[in-house]
Amino acid sequence: MHLRVSDLDRAIAFYEGILGFTVTQRAGSGAAFLAAGDYHHHIGLNTWESLGAAPPPAGHTGLYHSAFLYPDRKALADVFARVVAAGIPIDGAADHGVSEAIYLRDPDENGVEIYIDKPTSDWPRNADDNLRMVNARLDLDSILALADTPSQN
Repeated sequence: MHLRVSDLDRAIAFYEGILGFTVTQRAGSGAAFLAAGDYHHHIGLNTWESLGAAPPPAGHTGLYHSAFLYPDRKALADVFARVVAAGIPIDGAADHGVSEAIYLRDPDENGVEIYIDKPTSDWPRNADDNLRMVNARLDLDSILALADTPSQN
């Protein structure tokens, strides 16, 4: 994913400091690349055509949300605790039967989903063995209880 952002340092602070990605390269003052693990980059950020720009207005086409899969509930809890401690509002949260997801926005108002997958053996299925995803309430307190990072809830 490569995003236009209005403030590169602010975007890096979010994707690195909150979500946990690592900056792998900066290209001057106009771009940065971040990754999880040893990959060259999963996220590109730039201000080439967007320095100081406002987010796109609601009701227009564009990115609905990016989705970042964390390895387990503990990792999701640590990220979520940083989100809460930073005072970032949550747009929603859901237990989809196949995953547990928390929705928020980055500093440029791009939608972001942080989530974990449940074991495939636990995925809900209908009588024809097709997935039957749901949109049930997610207990955010039980997730925060697993975090090492203190939140200010």
